[in-house]
Amino acid sequence: MNTSLITKAYIVSGMPHILLAPERSAGWGRLRSAFEAIRADIDREEADLILYFSTQWLSILGYTFQADPRPEWVHVDQNWHELGSMPYQFTIDCDFAGAYAEAVAEMGYKTRLINYKGFPIDTGTIVAQKLLNPQNRLPAAMVSCNMYSEKEETTRLGQAAARALQRSGKKAIAVLVSSLSHRFHVEPLDPVHDRISSRKDEEWNRKILEMLAAGQVENVAQTVREFARQAHGDQKFKGMWWLNGLLGQSNDFEGKVYAYEAVWGTGATAVRLKPTHPVTATPFDPVAAREEGSQADLVEALTDFERSSRPPSPPTTPLSVPPPSTLPAPPFPDFEIVNPGSAEPVGNYPHARRYGDVLFLSGIGPRKPGSKEIPGVSFDADRRVVAYDIREQTRSVIENVKTILEHAGSSLEKVLDVQVFLTNMARDFPGYNEVYNQAFANIRPTRTTVEVGALPTPIAVEFKVIARP
Repeated sequence: MNTSLITKAYIVSGMPHILLAPERSAGWGRLRSAFEAIRADIDREEADLILYFSTQWLSILGYTFQADPRPEWVHVDQNWHELGSMPYQFTIDCDFAGAYAEAVAEMGYKTRLINYKGFPIDTGTIVAQKLLNPQNRLPAAMVSCNMYSEKEETTRLGQAAARALQRSGKKAIAVLVSSLSHRFHVEPLDPVHDRISSRKDEEWNRKILEMLAAGQVENVAQTVREFARQAHGDQKFKGMWWLNGLLGQSNDFEGKVYAYEAVWGTGATAVRLKPTHPVTATPFDPVAAREEGSQADLVEALTDFERSSRPPSPPTTPLSVPPPSTLPAPPFPDFEIVNPGSAEPVGNYPHARRYGDVLFLSGIGPRKPGSKEIPGVSFDADRRVVAYDIREQTRSVIENVKTILEHAGSSLEKVLDVQVFLTNMARDFPGYNEVYNQAFANIRPTRTTVEVGALPTPIAVEFKVIARP
């Protein structure tokens, strides 16, 4: 006899591309196939309800629970409206919603049951429901994600779900709707070339997936804060704390990674966790909770203060883990970047080009955007240069480089290498070097400065820059 409160748990991405446009990218198509495999797995399970926690249903004060027995609407994602509409209809387990809200309220948190026509359900929950439980074979339950909650509170929210299941005499399938890393591409992208937006995110995503494949739910939960800092975790990846609380804070699971792909730069996955021991409810102890909460708040405050007083450190766990053969590495993106707020190129080239995790800038001069004005230059009647200020030109070059980098999602602080071209080394190097040192003193990219006979326009200095996105 299965006495476990949770029969299976899943972690899935809630990006609408998987539902509405899987044919546009091989990776999105593989995710869609993974969802279909999970759906078949769920169809074989005997459970009383499907319990969702989505990082896209946000609340600010306390927690909200869907209590409309039959919510029905047509949803369009506010960020990806061009993908189309998502009509939906849920069957909600209202009795469990009330029991869950009561278990959360007992811990002193504000709760609210929602039961009125047209109250919006978030994109992530809709995507998961339409792909995993489209015929409402299992009634659903869902709770909001408080955007300000931290580890202790979010873990207790999961534990309250287990207590509500125990009191209701029900078994559930748990679905955490969350991406891993959640950093988007900031430039137009051909979906064929979609990939994780940075190599650091990629390394951390694979480390998390390695632990999930081994069923190490508690270990992942302990890693959440560092993962969120290093890989821009989806809502700090706090959904993992909820899942860990619900599942009993253990590593007693069989894990399976169905898919891991990029969706517009984010780390999208489909994972199954099967309990190897029955999942039971953790009793709520108000006195212990107050003590633990106070200690946890103090530790978080001290840790944040310490963190703000020192530069970021690399992860303590080696991340050079060979990727599993079932998790193919996405291809590098390769696309042009043109910033309409910068001076137009004087030839057939973009302001920058991104390849993989590197930004290559074209030669950038001091010309002002939207005009042919060159700062610090005086011309005669025949537009011959009679005088110029190398310091002013250098400041303008650096400002133009900064503008292009920021348009590409980068910054001066991420510059790796600078090549500088001067038309008069002997006269201009001291003034240029003075301005350069003011801008790059704490960044210290590699640098090469050379003299050239002329530049394409009547300027005296030009930068060629390589940076991280």
